[in-house]
Amino acid sequence: MKRLVSNLHYEVIPMKSLDQAISDLPRESTVSVTCSPVKGITATQEICDRLLDLGHHPIPHFAARKVESHAHTKALAEWVRSRELSDVFVVGGDAPEPAGPYARAYDFIRDFIDAGPTVRRLGVTGYPDGHPLIKADVIDEELILKATLLKEAQIDGWVSTQMCFDEGAIRSWISRIRADGVELPIHLGVAGIVDKARLMTLGTRLGIGASMRFLSRNRSAMFKLFAPGRFDPSDMVASFAADADQLGVDALHVFTFNAVDETRMWQAAILDRETSE
Repeated sequence: MKRLVSNLHYEVIPMKSLDQAISDLPRESTVSVTCSPVKGITATQEICDRLLDLGHHPIPHFAARKVESHAHTKALAEWVRSRELSDVFVVGGDAPEPAGPYARAYDFIRDFIDAGPTVRRLGVTGYPDGHPLIKADVIDEELILKATLLKEAQIDGWVSTQMCFDEGAIRSWISRIRADGVELPIHLGVAGIVDKARLMTLGTRLGIGASMRFLSRNRSAMFKLFAPGRFDPSDMVASFAADADQLGVDALHVFTFNAVDETRMWQAAILDRETSE
């Protein structure tokens, strides 16, 4: 539990509450910066520069469908080199139409690596609960291709899971990708300590709609989530911590919805408790 919570990546979103979120980060935090479908990659880069100036370790999210051209890919690689960033995260993106030549993440990753970004690690997305627009077998095939590409390029990678409230679905997905030969470490995607109304409002907008299928089948989980108060990921994190090594789960990717302060206090409390025990 302590190891997972120590290796926590705070995800922040380019929206009005961003300034407060950044001010609430612990010192030298690892911070994933999402790619806004409205503000695009430029906003992600600007936020990463700001975080670097503050002594944090930003991980920019590049959405392949927001990349405008092959020249844009080379410019992104140069930007990563100039900032000496060790990690980037690539998603396909949900834009209805690609802004340039990339309809999927794999093609962008291939060209990005060829452009020599000098990153040590590159993260990709995992979908334990499926994707509303992509068939499950296609998602699995794409993940295998990405893992193979990273291995051939001798770049370490990881798979960060989209938010999912169904522990069984996550474990089944892990078993499936391991059987497919995907050995990448997993960053377990969980919501942070956040007001449940905010979680449901922003979460639905930002991509957890698929997990609502689980909630509709599980009345106790739905009651727990919709009950007044704040969402707390402790039970799920503790469950996966029990066999994290066996599953290959080595970090948490926390969807803070910019409610960073609450998650920071949760992290500190668990680390204090684990140390005292």
